[in-house]
Formats: sequence, C-alpha cells, structure tokens
Amino acid sequence: MDVRLLKKEIIEYSKTIGIDKIGFTSASPFTEMKNRLRIQQELNYQSGFEEQDIEKRVTPSLLMDSPQSIISIALAYPSKMKERVIGKKGERRGIFCRASWGTDYHIILKDRLKKLEEFIAEKVPGAQFKSMVDTGELVDRAVAQRAGIGWSGKNCSIITPEFGSYVYLGEMITNIRFEPDTPMEDRCGSCNKCVEACPTGALVQGGQLNAKRCIAFLTQTKGFLPEEFREKLGNRLYGCDTCQTVCPENKGKDFHFHPEMEPDPEIAKPLLKPLLHISNREFKERYGHVSGSWRGKKPIQRNAIIALAHFKDETAVNDLIKVLNEDPRPVIRGTAAWALGKIGGENAKNALLKAKETEADLEVLNEIEKGIELCS
Repeated sequence: MDVRLLKKEIIEYSKTIGIDKIGFTSASPFTEMKNRLRIQQELNYQSGFEEQDIEKRVTPSLLMDSPQSIISIALAYPSKMKERVIGKKGERRGIFCRASWGTDYHIILKDRLKKLEEFIAEKVPGAQFKSMVDTGELVDRAVAQRAGIGWSGKNCSIITPEFGSYVYLGEMITNIRFEPDTPMEDRCGSCNKCVEACPTGALVQGGQLNAKRCIAFLTQTKGFLPEEFREKLGNRLYGCDTCQTVCPENKGKDFHFHPEMEPDPEIAKPLLKPLLHISNREFKERYGHVSGSWRGKKPIQRNAIIALAHFKDETAVNDLIKVLNEDPRPVIRGTAAWALGKIGGENAKNALLKAKETEADLEVLNEIEKGIELCS
C-alpha cells in the first residue's frame, strides 16, 4: 500500500464531500495538553461537561488498539446571517451563538467523518477507525493544532489562516500510519483583544479559560444564574461569540459553503416573549435540530427572562407575572421575580408583593425580595 498516494487521495476526496480543511498527525500522546488539563483541574477551571479522565483525553491508545495516526477535519461556518431580523420595542429578541446556527454541527461533522471512513475502508480493507466530534474523549483543538489545521489562539479556539476561528472540528483515529503534517506557528503575537474583551474575565490569560466564568458555559447551566453574571448575559440565549468577533483574524471572514449551516433568523435570533410559554413539544419541534437545544428549554427560558430584564421590556411584565405565578420550576419563577424588579413599575411591584405571600420555595422568596428591593 502506497500511504503517500492514499493520503493524497483522501485529501482530494475530502474536498468533494464538504470538508474545508484536513490535516494528519501521529497518534502519540498529547503530553503538553496533559499538563494543561491537570492545571485546569487543579484550578477548578473545568466546565464539568468534558471527559473527566485526563489520560483518555490525551492518550489515543486508550481509545483504540494500535492507533497510528489521527486525521483532523475542519468545516467553516457562517459568521453573518444572509437575512437579518431586528428586535424593536415590544418585540425584543435573543441570540444563539454562531455555533448554534443551522443544523447541529455534531450531525454534520459525523456525516463527513463517516463518508471519510467508508472511502478509506474501500481502499484499505481491515482499516480501523474511531471518529469523534466535540463530545469525544480527545481534545479537538489539540489534535487540530498538531495536525496543522491552525494554531491555538489566545481565545482558546483554533484559528485557521483561511477561515479564522469560525470552524467546527472533528477527528478520526486510525491504524494506518500517515506522514504527519507540520503544526502551524502561533500568529496571535502581542494581540490581547480577546482577553480584554471577555465580558466575565473568563479568559484568565491568553490560552487559559476558566470555563465556570465563561458565558458560553453559563448559558447552558440549569440552576439560578449567579447575580454577577446576569448583567453580563445581555440578550444571549446560548453561547457567546465575543472572543471571536473581536479577533483581528476573523475580520471579514464569512463563509457559506454548507447549506445545512445556514441559520433561520427566527430561530437563531428569536422573539423573547414567546419563549417564556413554549411547551416541551413546541421547543423540540422548533429548536430540536440546533446544537443549542441539547440542554432542553429550561436554560433558554431562564436566559430569555434575563434578556427581557436587560432590555427593561415593560411589555413583558404581564408575561413575567404569569411565569412568577404559574411556572412549576423554582429557577424560572425566581428569575422572573428578579426580572420584574429590574424592569420595575407599580404592576411589577404589586405582583411581587402578592407572590411573596404565597411562595414557599426559599430560593424563589430570596429572588422576590431582590425584585421588591429593585422596584423601590
């Protein structure tokens, strides 16, 4: 088997199935990443969503017998909407981050990796593969960096010269030994814009993220959002793009190669008030195909309530009173109480005073007290 020829054929084939960039690296352990992950763990900077076993995250041989190489792929996604919708008074809108525009990227990348596996299997009978996207054990960025896809930026994203950091990543471990590609040189230099722009100071320093302070993580939590972060959330419903939008490498980068990644503006930037009363079934039907729906409707609804408070949307007061009085979930009732306080007005204050008399949950009562104080 001519592995050099095979690599060339894989690269050519990848272009025909919608893979925008492909790179190859060895399956040796990611020793530098291991040290970084240990430090993250010691500092309690991890989100809790990742694979907890550090060895599995950095040792391909624990994931597959006799691995020889890892193939890394990148797909560019849009940074701008072709059709725009604009919120206005009484019709305020929230926003899903770009990584939740269009069809869930896990589905798209798994499709490309499966096609790649089938292509290689035809050429090399007996070839073995283990593919993963985002939720797999390996650190996508570490693989992509070593495979020459791009460099690991200070914003903790892989930055490619062609597409900036607006790329989805996936990888495939295989038992075929390919010649590895050369890692790319870091081009961030003295630029520190992402670190300085992070709304919550989650980028502790270039390349180090305290995930527990990251808005992208916080939008996915299900409990009460700590008060220090509520003002920072703005109208974000899921994710955060600030550290990408300020990056000079992303200036002018906007690619529309994949139709399934195109956002429906009414889903990517939805009206806030209807989200407060949406049923589970309606939520699944409307938002189930986007990656931002994976935690269910509760975090999205909580964030929508905070966004209405951010806009001080007086037209939402009656909706929020309904939520405060009728929603069975303490987090949603309590967040509505706080939002009513932020918006203020006699109607909001009277509703809070009335709810205080009947509310039994201590956390909700605490939020009602905050709301009353904000109204005063």
